[in-house]
Amino acid sequence: MYRVWDVVTTSSALVVAGAVLALVWAQVDPAGYRAFAAAPLPGTESGPTIRFLVNGVLMALVFAFAFKEVWEALVLQHGAFRGRRGAAPLLAATGGVTAPVLVYVALAAALAPAQWDALAAGWAVPAATDIAISYVVGRAIFGAGHPALRLILLLALADDAAGLAILALAYPAAPVDGGWLLLPLGAGLGAYLLFNRLPRWRDGDDPLQPRATRIRMRFGLWPYAVAGAFSWYGVYKAGLNPALGLLPIVPAIPHADHAFGVFAEAEGRLADLLNRAAHLVKLPVEISLFLFALVNAGAPLGAFGTASWLVLAALLLGKPLGILAGGWLAARPLGLGWPAGIGPRALIVVGLAAAAGFTMPLFIAASAFGPGPTLEAARLGVLLSLCAAVPAFLLGRGLGVHGRR
Repeated sequence: MYRVWDVVTTSSALVVAGAVLALVWAQVDPAGYRAFAAAPLPGTESGPTIRFLVNGVLMALVFAFAFKEVWEALVLQHGAFRGRRGAAPLLAATGGVTAPVLVYVALAAALAPAQWDALAAGWAVPAATDIAISYVVGRAIFGAGHPALRLILLLALADDAAGLAILALAYPAAPVDGGWLLLPLGAGLGAYLLFNRLPRWRDGDDPLQPRATRIRMRFGLWPYAVAGAFSWYGVYKAGLNPALGLLPIVPAIPHADHAFGVFAEAEGRLADLLNRAAHLVKLPVEISLFLFALVNAGAPLGAFGTASWLVLAALLLGKPLGILAGGWLAARPLGLGWPAGIGPRALIVVGLAAAAGFTMPLFIAASAFGPGPTLEAARLGVLLSLCAAVPAFLLGRGLGVHGRR
C-alpha cells in the first residue's frame, strides 16, 4: 500500500540536483547567482522576480500538494492522524518541532548574545523536516518494509503542517490586512458550498448522487482552479506569504471517503477530484522543487557562521531528542504505547533521519532573514543537515536496528 519510492526518489533527486547546481554556481559566480534569483521575469523591467515566481507562486502548488495529505490524514475515515493510533505519531512530531526550536533559542541566547537581534528571527528554521529526503534516508537504514518508514512520512507531514502554520502566523510577508483574508475565506467556502456540499445535499440519500456527479462531470476542477486564483490573490494582498494561497481551497474539493495511507498507490486509482488534482500537479510540483532548490540553496561556503551551526545543532540534536521525548510521553505516562512496530531505539534513529531538513527550513529561513550574510549562513546550516544521513545510518547499525524487505 505504501509504494512511495517512485515519488520520493524523483523529488529528492530533483531537489539534490537543484541544490548542487545552486551551490556550484554560488561558488563560481556569486554575484551572477544573486542577480539571477533577483532578476525580474523575462519581458518585464520592474515586475516580479524569478525568486518571487518560484517561492510565491510555484511553491503554492507544493504546499497544497503536501497539505492534501495532511488534510486527508485528519478528516478521512481511518486517517493516520485520527483516533488513538494517531496520538503517538502526533506527540512525537510535536516533540520534533518543539525541541529544535528550544535548542536554537537556548544556544543563541547562551553562546551568541551579541548577535541575538540578528539571529532571533530564525527560531523556526529547524522546526520542519523534508519528506522526500528523510524518507530516502530512512529506507536506506530500515529497508523497504519497516513500519518506521510510515512513521517518518507522518512525522514529516506533521512537521510541514506546523511549518505552514508558523509561516502564516509568525512570518507574514507584509503588515497583515485582515480585510483581504475574506477573499480566500469566501473563495474556499463558496467553492465548497456551490460545487460540493449543495449538490450532495440536494441528492439526499440517493446512493447514485446524480446531481453531485453531474456537477463534477460538467465542471471538473475548474471551479476550484478559479477559486484558487482568487484565494492566492487574497492571501498575497493580505500580507501573508503567497505560497499559502491555495491552502483554503484544498478542504473544499470533493475527496474520497476513506484514507488508504500517505501517498498510497491505491489513491492513484481513485476518481475523486482531490486525488485527480494531486495527480495533475505532480509533475509541476517536481519541477517547482527543482527550481526552489536552484533559487534558494546557493550560498558561498565562506558564509558559514553562527546561524549555520545554530541551525545544524538544532536539527541534529533537537529533532531526535524531541521525537524520542514525544514518543516516550505517548508510550509511558499516557499509556498509548510506542508506534506500531517501533521501539525507543528505532525511534531515536527515526529522529536523526528526520533531522535532514531542506525545503521548509530553507523557505522559513528566506522569510525570517533578509538578504545578507545571516540568511546565507542559515542556508548553509540547512544544507549541512543533510549529512544527518551518515550518523543516522551508523547509529542504526550500532543500535541493531535491522532493515526489512
